[in-house]
Amino acid sequence: MTGKERILTLLKGQKPDRIPLGFYVVDCDIVSKVIGRETFVRNKVAQQIALWQNRRDEIVESLKKDVVDFYRKIELCDIITHKESILPSKNKKWPGAEQIDNSTWKDRQGRIYKLSHTGDELICTDETTPQKPYRPENFPEEIDPAYFDQTCYDAFNTVIDEFCDSRFVLAPGYLYAMPLPGGMEKGLAEYIANPQLVKTTGKKYLAQDNALSEKIFRPGLLGAMLGEDYGTTRAPLISPQMFAEFCLPLLKERCRNIRKYTDFIFLHSCGNTEPLINMFIEAGINCLQSLQAKAGMDIAKLHEKYNNKMIFWGGISAEILLHSSPGDVRKNVRDACQKAKKGGIILGPSHSITYGIPYDNFMTMLDEFEKNCQY
Repeated sequence: MTGKERILTLLKGQKPDRIPLGFYVVDCDIVSKVIGRETFVRNKVAQQIALWQNRRDEIVESLKKDVVDFYRKIELCDIITHKESILPSKNKKWPGAEQIDNSTWKDRQGRIYKLSHTGDELICTDETTPQKPYRPENFPEEIDPAYFDQTCYDAFNTVIDEFCDSRFVLAPGYLYAMPLPGGMEKGLAEYIANPQLVKTTGKKYLAQDNALSEKIFRPGLLGAMLGEDYGTTRAPLISPQMFAEFCLPLLKERCRNIRKYTDFIFLHSCGNTEPLINMFIEAGINCLQSLQAKAGMDIAKLHEKYNNKMIFWGGISAEILLHSSPGDVRKNVRDACQKAKKGGIILGPSHSITYGIPYDNFMTMLDEFEKNCQY
């Protein structure tokens, strides 16, 4: 079976020839090791500097070649998401920036960016643009034309064309079913203090997301990957009752819109979201990704409880991949494969192949998976 056939078989409620494998996203250090050269793929610092310097074409060419080369080498991976290949629009204007010291940049609008070594990214620490108060009237009805247009697919189109016959390729879905006006802490407080603001904000985000759909989907894309975090390691961010009131109507409507373009909808959501799963199913989600065992999201228990209603993607501990020995990785992968043999599971890391995961651990994961992936 091809990876594409494997995932389609699983989505039909049947067992394919082996346990499927997928990555949500793979960061630059592992990609570089696998292909044997430096890359712009998920290299957030290098990409940002190149965009400031009007070198977007270099990023496009790197992503076209390097994402394709990576997944050619990693034949065991059955799913490819948009996450390594999507770019900012060619029409987005970047202000340019100067480097102040080894870890600091300042752009021409006065914003300060600091280098985060652990996350390999530049973080804006001094936002000089004044923020408008969070009121319904301050959320525009129209989308910035440069937010998404076909130039965002300048590299992804190559990936789709290369793999659409052999792998299950997922489009970006765009989702804001849990709006947080003003950021996490302030936004969550608004659910109590100003519920009408939250509901109005959500409806405006939904209108924008739905308007993007006709730009997103093209032949070769077999489903959509939505992404929004709803949980902490202990419980959902808001109660199931509040989720049903504020978020479920938006999630259902977003899924209804996406179904005009594709049959399958995947959701990436971190943390303990188990109390929300029945609502995910009601909304029309086919697959839930990012299953963190430490957050109570055990793949075997989830499959047993929700068998034939939803498939689950995860089961290999991202924390063990990042911090533990190859021996610990092997044990974790063996245990995960044993659970996945019940069916209904796409095996993969509980989050991304994040920056800093040792190359030996990554290759050990693949080796142990290949030894144990048969039903």
